[in-house]
Amino acid sequence: MATSRPVRIPRSRAPRASGAAPTDAASEPAPRVVPSVARRANVAGTQRAIRLSALFVGVLGALYAAFALYARDAPGGAASPATNGLLLFTVIFVLFAVVGAVYSLSPAPRSIEVANDRVTVVGRWGRRTNLPPLDRLWVSVARSYRAGFFSNADVKLVEVWADDTPRRSYLVDAELFSGAQSPGRSR
Repeated sequence: MATSRPVRIPRSRAPRASGAAPTDAASEPAPRVVPSVARRANVAGTQRAIRLSALFVGVLGALYAAFALYARDAPGGAASPATNGLLLFTVIFVLFAVVGAVYSLSPAPRSIEVANDRVTVVGRWGRRTNLPPLDRLWVSVARSYRAGFFSNADVKLVEVWADDTPRRSYLVDAELFSGAQSPGRSR
């Protein structure tokens, strides 16, 4: 049993001639206003955090290798890894390496997005923190790091706050929060 259903057939509109009268403005959709967002990448801060984390894990790995070799060659080292403590030591190494890497990478956000009505800090692990606009933010430098082995540009550890938001610390490029207010002197 067939039922009759109306079928809608889309038709293309004929192109308007250049001399044709304009259509009614009410029939055209209003242009969508997209707020302008300037994305500022935290290149030097990220570079410093990654290199510092790699150095930490590398030194920890060298210490682990030295202790593992000692455990193998020490008196009683011929026993199984479970009985001589090497298995426990391996678990502790992995735990320290992961926690240390996360701890050293966390203060360096990936970037900030500056809009007219807010500043969004995009964290290392994807967390987005909304702050007031730059003209309402206060930024003080807690510590400065010169360009060198850990980063190719100057890096600053800054504290960012506003009247209605708590202080947050970030490891960022020297000019990432340019446009924010400074309390006068840095620590």
